[in-house]
Amino acid sequence: MKTSNFPITNWSDDDKPREKLMLKGKVALSDAELMAILIGSGNRNESAVALSQRILASAGNLNSLGKMSISQLMQFKGIGEAKAITIIAALELGRRRRAEDKIELSKITSSKIAFEIMQPIIGELSHEEFWVLFLNNSNKVISKSQLSKGGISGTIVDTRLVFKLALENGATGLILCHNHPSGNLNPSDADRQITKKMKTAGEVLDVKVLDHLIITETKYYSFVDEGTF
Repeated sequence: MKTSNFPITNWSDDDKPREKLMLKGKVALSDAELMAILIGSGNRNESAVALSQRILASAGNLNSLGKMSISQLMQFKGIGEAKAITIIAALELGRRRRAEDKIELSKITSSKIAFEIMQPIIGELSHEEFWVLFLNNSNKVISKSQLSKGGISGTIVDTRLVFKLALENGATGLILCHNHPSGNLNPSDADRQITKKMKTAGEVLDVKVLDHLIITETKYYSFVDEGTF
């Protein structure tokens, strides 16, 4: 029987995370077992799996764990700087993979699809970022670009840069996207002004601005859906 201080080396091969992955495949492992492989060892009182279970229980879920800083992770006995960095790097790779999976050959047929592409990228950030999805004639995403990165309450967007990138990418349409770290979905006056400015510029250059999304961790506001476009 496994206990929190029973060394992993004394477990059966079926229960050791690395061996279990080789024998049964990655899907057979729990989140704690996968994390235990990353950190390699626990502390004097806990195995790597037990320590991982405690960290995950404290964080609540993988999403919350991904927001923890190096110093926060190092508060757990047995997690030094190197292990904390390893955990953060692994979760960031997972986030980026999820973002890439969403954008590949995605055809935008609704605001929800645009939200699903951008939420993994900006939905969980603690600062505001402004991005643009560039689309072809079939409304398929051909590129995405970060236009600016700001503080908690706002960011500045260069209209000329948006359409320069649109023309370079051969885009015929685009969707504006930015996040509200506060979780408030209501557009600000600045949000409304930049939307109007971009839409007017797009009409002149024959690049249609299809929508503007305000994104939070779990929800979004679409200017088109809300009739404010």
